[in-house]
Amino acid sequence: MASGPLTEVAPDSVVHASSAVSGTAGTRPESGLVVDTGVRRLVADWEATRSPSDLSDYLPDAAAIRRAALIDLIMVDLEYRWLRGGQPKRIADYCREFPELLAEPLPPELVYEEYRVRRASGANVEPEEYTRGFPQQADRFEWLREHDLPGHRGSPDPIDLPESAEFAVGQQLDDFELLAELGRGAFARVFLARQLSMRRPAALKISRNVGIEPQTLAQLDHPYIVRVFDQRLFEDRQVRVLVMEYVSGGTLLDVVKLVRATAPEHRTGQLLLDSIDKVLARKGEVGPSESSVRAEIATLSWPETVAWIGLRLADALEYACAHGVLHRDIKPANVLLSVEGVPKLADFNVSSSDSVDPAGRSGFVGGSVAYMAPEQLAAVSPESAASAAPVDTRSDIYALGVMLWELLTGVRPFEDAPSAGSQVSPDEVLAIRRRGVDPDARARLPDDCPAALRRVLMTSLAFDPADRWSSGRKLARQFALCLDPHARDLVDPRPGSWRSTLSRWSLPILLAAIGIPNLLAAGYNYYYNKALIISALSPEAQNHLEQVHLLVGGLAFPLGAFLILYWCRLALSVPRGLRMGQRYDPEVLARARTATLNLGHRAVVVAFVLWVVAGVGYPIALQAAAGGIPPQAYSHLIASLAVCGAVAVAYPFFILTFYAVRCVYPILLSHGEIGSADGADLRALGRITTRYVAVAASVPLVGVAGLSFVGAEPGNAVNGTVRALCIGGIIAFIGVYQLFRWIEGDLRALTRVVSLGGARGYAAEIEAPESVQTPRYVRPVSAPAVPRGTRTSAPS
Repeated sequence: MASGPLTEVAPDSVVHASSAVSGTAGTRPESGLVVDTGVRRLVADWEATRSPSDLSDYLPDAAAIRRAALIDLIMVDLEYRWLRGGQPKRIADYCREFPELLAEPLPPELVYEEYRVRRASGANVEPEEYTRGFPQQADRFEWLREHDLPGHRGSPDPIDLPESAEFAVGQQLDDFELLAELGRGAFARVFLARQLSMRRPAALKISRNVGIEPQTLAQLDHPYIVRVFDQRLFEDRQVRVLVMEYVSGGTLLDVVKLVRATAPEHRTGQLLLDSIDKVLARKGEVGPSESSVRAEIATLSWPETVAWIGLRLADALEYACAHGVLHRDIKPANVLLSVEGVPKLADFNVSSSDSVDPAGRSGFVGGSVAYMAPEQLAAVSPESAASAAPVDTRSDIYALGVMLWELLTGVRPFEDAPSAGSQVSPDEVLAIRRRGVDPDARARLPDDCPAALRRVLMTSLAFDPADRWSSGRKLARQFALCLDPHARDLVDPRPGSWRSTLSRWSLPILLAAIGIPNLLAAGYNYYYNKALIISALSPEAQNHLEQVHLLVGGLAFPLGAFLILYWCRLALSVPRGLRMGQRYDPEVLARARTATLNLGHRAVVVAFVLWVVAGVGYPIALQAAAGGIPPQAYSHLIASLAVCGAVAVAYPFFILTFYAVRCVYPILLSHGEIGSADGADLRALGRITTRYVAVAASVPLVGVAGLSFVGAEPGNAVNGTVRALCIGGIIAFIGVYQLFRWIEGDLRALTRVVSLGGARGYAAEIEAPESVQTPRYVRPVSAPAVPRGTRTSAPS
């Protein structure tokens, strides 16, 4: 893997199953996993014999990469046949010879390569021939044609720089003076240079002119991805020079080394800054005198610093994925640090489309073994390839999880990969991954590591891709949660806390919260109406009304309980199932989160509807039993029912909503993925909660009005009931208002996390300093092959 600016060559084993993009595999003795795609042997035979060969002789035995390797071989064969061998061959011929090519749509890059070599050979060919003949590939073909990508070039030895490409410090290369060598990798050398015309420092990455890394990086204009400013081709030296952003603060590999040398109790955000300052001191540079970003980092604990870095890198992965790019070689040496501590993802030489099917889709499987996802390892294993999951953004998330765990603890979450020089099978490494995080690695988690961060990393490291975070956006939200003390304490309470205990008693709490206030309201309604209305009726009518009360109560409470339990069933059953280890689809979890947030609202709606029914049925019962009541008695009846309805609505709502937000909803968040719909639900709950406060305030007000209405004479039988209502209503409102303030704070904390999103980056939305705000984004720029000494430029 080629080193980016300021990267170090990590001692991790590297596996590659493609040569047309990033170099021929199978030639490095230190590689832990070796897969020969045959490209190098084909190139050598073409150079030696100048005649075509049977591509079947070069195909690898690993079935998982056979089709990908075949496509690479065809691209090399096309160039030699059309431009050097004089024995042209068309894609259709290869398809007849190798029917497996048609098992899936042909990659647009292969279609474009035939178009390119035919035109380069002098053939009269129009692009419409390909857009009509390959409609599925037409859009990408047009993009490739517009940008005139160099394509995949065959070369005798694409791993090392040509012997003619000698570069040394002090040498001037076109407009650049080489000042120092920053890094050296398998495919490139990186120099610090000064651009004479612009009078600015830059990082020059010098490699063979193969692959599409410049075009890949030129599309990615993001504050947490190293930017490409320019590309220059030197055909006489057979090299390409990539002019990149100079990031001078070292890499996360430097930080990991310092973490290992520092006792856990002494690790804070300052450790990150100390690592950067040491790198700068070695180069004779100094950091900024004032920086709001550095000041922010210095106040963080070490786990919060890891989450701070993870948030920004997850943001970068989401942006890259949105542009159809995977990284697939995330490791500490490939994350650069600015002088302010801002991480920047570098080295996209292994990157490709946003999903690669290991069963043979065009692409390759590569990366550092210690950080590779299980599906990447399985793709190069003949025994596991058939069942290997596609390589997509979840594979990058897995590698990010490994790297952040190592950054947090100083050790990787799995047993170390075999030492350099040993040959191992992918299945041996897969077996280690399948066992899960090593117990010794778990024991290294810092004492101050929030439970939320541990959960986020463990989910990222799930063996099955379906169990990981499905996108960088959702992972970024989780890291944002880890940085919010209030929110993370809500979602991941300490084991044994009162919230974790109460979460197991959802059904009794629901029935008590809705039943007790309604029983009190029913009692108030009974005694109030008995004193003002029923006592004036005949004994026979009073007996009939007593029976009506019993009948209505006997029907209403069981019916209400059934309706509430049915409507709120997901809020009760799914959290319980999760505690029992049951798994649910994301759609079910999302519906359960909505039902939980609406637990109080749904319960009181049922209760309110039953009181409305009672408000209609009770006068009818009075009319039937007593033959009518005085007109003024109806006003007392309506007033009492209004008070009962308010009591049945306001108090259960706040009790249940507080319980749902504090105890139940966090369980669902910790097992599922947060989405934008959750933010809408939280904001809606915040709005409706304010309305319920007004309802709760109306209870004592109605009581005061009732005292004025019925009179305050000492002999008035209803005075005691109304006074009890007033006093109880005032006390209850004080409690309700306190619950409202707590709920409001909880909703604000959760909304801050779940509402992150948008195309401009998630990290920028949580009060990121101006120095790391996401800039405007631009269209991808062209990078055609050009003669020596000329250049193509991407926006700086």
